[in-house]
Amino acid sequence: MRILVIFCHPSDASFGAAIHDVACRTLRAQGHELRIHDLYAEGFDPVLTRQEWEQYLTQPDRNIASQQQHVDDLRWAEGLVVIYPTWFFGPPAMLKGWLEKVWLPGVTFEVATVKGRRPRPLLQNIRLFVGITTSGSPWWWIRLIRDPGRSLFTRGLRVTFAARCRFRWAQLYNMNTVTDADRKAFLARVERMLQRL
Repeated sequence: MRILVIFCHPSDASFGAAIHDVACRTLRAQGHELRIHDLYAEGFDPVLTRQEWEQYLTQPDRNIASQQQHVDDLRWAEGLVVIYPTWFFGPPAMLKGWLEKVWLPGVTFEVATVKGRRPRPLLQNIRLFVGITTSGSPWWWIRLIRDPGRSLFTRGLRVTFAARCRFRWAQLYNMNTVTDADRKAFLARVERMLQRL
């Protein structure tokens, strides 16, 4: 399977980086073809400029051209793996900015032209989505507030994917107080999950 891996963490010495390494190694061992974007390492600019905002609906091709490699990789992929830390109950600003600047009209959806209709999905090539994240909060708190980070991907963005897209999710809670054994167990869980795709 052709899989696009999006990694978002500012430190290459982080636990997130360890997750990324395990994920890429496991996916390659299973024979998947990978394209990888490490948003911080690339220096991705997540800020939507005024000009980009003004041409978002009127001239989307200009915004697409400015993110062509990311757009091409998203269109190429059959699977999408997103690895990030949960900060303030959602993805980091860098990842949110990537969504705003790459998931454009004409790329991931077609804008509805009739009032009351939803946008038409365009990422029918995506048949698998995997989200892997960590959070400082305990599981019960994340559930109590309805898991906004997970909901963004598995509910909000899901409608842009193929109708029978498979979803997998792994989240390590209490990140600030977990032990080395907890981290090792989570890495093993990620490896097993990706081996079974």
